[in-house]
Amino acid sequence: MPRTLVKAVAVAATAVTAAALGGCAGWGGGGGTGGGANTVNVLMVNNPQMVDLQQLTDKYFTAKTGVKVNYTVLPENDVRDKISQEFSSQAGQYDVASLSNYEIPIYAKSKWIAPMDDYIAKDPGFDQGDILKPMTTSLSSDGKIYGQPFYGESSFLMYRKDVLAEKGLTMPANPTWAQVADIAAKVDGARPNMKGICLRGQPGWGQIFAPLSTVINTFGGTWFTKDWEAQVNAAPFKEAVNFYVDLVRAHGEKGAPQAGFTECLNNLMQGNVAMWYDATSAAGSLEADDSPTKGKFGYAAAPVKETKSSGWLYTWAWAIQQASPRKDAAWKFISWASSKEYEETVGKELGWTRVPAGKRASTYENPDYLKVSAAFAEPTKAAIEAADPLNPGVQPRPAMGIQFVDIPEFPDLGTQVSQDVSAAIAGKMTVDEALDKGQQLADDVAETYRQRGK
Repeated sequence: MPRTLVKAVAVAATAVTAAALGGCAGWGGGGGTGGGANTVNVLMVNNPQMVDLQQLTDKYFTAKTGVKVNYTVLPENDVRDKISQEFSSQAGQYDVASLSNYEIPIYAKSKWIAPMDDYIAKDPGFDQGDILKPMTTSLSSDGKIYGQPFYGESSFLMYRKDVLAEKGLTMPANPTWAQVADIAAKVDGARPNMKGICLRGQPGWGQIFAPLSTVINTFGGTWFTKDWEAQVNAAPFKEAVNFYVDLVRAHGEKGAPQAGFTECLNNLMQGNVAMWYDATSAAGSLEADDSPTKGKFGYAAAPVKETKSSGWLYTWAWAIQQASPRKDAAWKFISWASSKEYEETVGKELGWTRVPAGKRASTYENPDYLKVSAAFAEPTKAAIEAADPLNPGVQPRPAMGIQFVDIPEFPDLGTQVSQDVSAAIAGKMTVDEALDKGQQLADDVAETYRQRGK
């Protein structure tokens, strides 16, 4: 299933920061295999959907186009580091890389990746209009498109329909966080050893702060104002974090300070919790044929307070290195790998459960796909379409992003603050203490941007 921001690490962004502040000096490529105009060197993450792509390329792409694809496939942490080194140095050894919607706007501003607008205009069969609008927005910079999604996700609330029914409870289609907290209290203990809700508590900018930042947004908080004033210990931010910490401490999973995406998924599938707020991609595992809980779940929109929606937005996408000497061939590859045609190929060859969904409206109109995803397809599409990476809260922001702030410094900042928030969940410090420390860190970051604006 689509991977979430869960496993993103600060290493790559640190390299981006260093290169951005110190020119484009880097470590060089060290990979790629060269080739002529009809060869494309692709550096990508080793997620299951990418491995499927590798398996299908020769028969369904190279045989048709004559373009050979050389893949370098690495684990997520390693590939982020490798891509940052390669693209910051503009070594040109890789033509295409898998990047997320966190990196792409940053890389675009650094001129490390090439805009795709001219290719899109000349390739109407690609059907850019079919790409879900929030995806296009999150992969753009200064009005130009720099990435194409391979698959994507948002977030929603997953809950045990049977457990709520036994308690005489009904989950609203668009719940508020107050309603969710009330239900969590009422279903806590509904079954032996069952807690009310699972919420990530594991430190990390892509762990606890993936869901928590969406709570902060809908409670009226923000990391920074549009004028780069840090707001980490401001009242709305503090209210949101206190709410989250109190909820997980009172009715959350055992071992919450160490619980991330994987731990919560396991808790839900094993019947240890009745609800979980997290990535839409998790539904595929819950509804898989071999899942012990298949058919038992309902899916509601991400809970809100002050905003109409609050789900996050994440995608693994394709970008073309600016230094690539084979941009035309690179676009041919991307146009195929992110196409409706490719999704059809996966469905027919490997099964519709393995389609890289979450990026095209047409996917959610495909009867073959809907047969295997009926329980969660519409809630997933609705969550992605409701996500607004430009305006996720109640006030203007200085940078794009829902569950992150799209600046190179955020991974380090978010991870440092997350460690103290996780400590608050563990009862080792108060939320106020955690956020006062975080405010100082955030203000140091903000000062850099305030100085640039003078």
